[in-house]
Amino acid sequence: MTLAQAGRDVTLWARDTGAVERMRATRQAERLPEIDLPARIDPVSDLAALFDCDTILLALPAQATRGFVTAHRDALSGKVLVACAKGIDLTSLTGQTAIIAHAVPSATPALLTGPSFAADIARALPTALTLACADEACGAALQAALSTPTLRLYRTADVIGAELGGALKNVIAIACGACIGAGLGDSARAALMTRGFAEMQRLAASLGARPDTLMGLSGFGDLVLTCSSELSRNYRYGLALGRGESFDSHTTVEGAATARAVTDLAAGRGLDLPISAVTARMVAGDLTPLQALDALINRPLKEERE
Repeated sequence: MTLAQAGRDVTLWARDTGAVERMRATRQAERLPEIDLPARIDPVSDLAALFDCDTILLALPAQATRGFVTAHRDALSGKVLVACAKGIDLTSLTGQTAIIAHAVPSATPALLTGPSFAADIARALPTALTLACADEACGAALQAALSTPTLRLYRTADVIGAELGGALKNVIAIACGACIGAGLGDSARAALMTRGFAEMQRLAASLGARPDTLMGLSGFGDLVLTCSSELSRNYRYGLALGRGESFDSHTTVEGAATARAVTDLAAGRGLDLPISAVTARMVAGDLTPLQALDALINRPLKEERE
């Protein structure tokens, strides 16, 4: 929507044919009520129309990316593929760009991530994001093409750092939501955010990311937003866990699968990520929120730098 508002022509493919028909008829999207779709957006259900585009933004759930790009690798050959999901694949334990590079070697993978809610961007509220691309020339071209008067993109070549920041903050957001949902208070949430950020930095460093990347929009910035607002699906999911309430199974919660993936990834590298580990167990139903907090509080005391 922000691209169309800025005068770009956009082909919007959706897997739900009924949703496409409603968007074409009403010029509104179900999840963005009361906001009209700009005329330059063309909603389609035919994948062939998508493959006519040279640059494709993949806003699929993180666990669906591998299947999609593998199934359509020939049609995606040579394209610029910008992943918009924030998560680590459960099967390969890799980020979105690595999945793209493996499935479609001739494509140029990139990543769009950072602190943002869809409703804010659609309403033309000012937002800043990170655009990560290992190919610096392509990254610069994407930065120019995807930036708008209300959407400011900052560029980095540290794809691993940007991916991990966006993926891991969802895990911490679930923990923070559960903390507040269980009535444990804002001080406990602040502790989870701070120590969770330390876990994000620890894993990122072990995988070769630059420390300053995690201090930016894709790491710290996204962590603050996602852990403090009920507009975040991961935070709302954690709230439901903490309150002992059910949660809409049709809502994508990237952090639930990522918690499991991060736990496996950390174990393979000999890393201690206690918040991620107890969050994975909590999501699996092995621990209640209070049991998870108790497991963290009763860990051995140590220096803060560790």
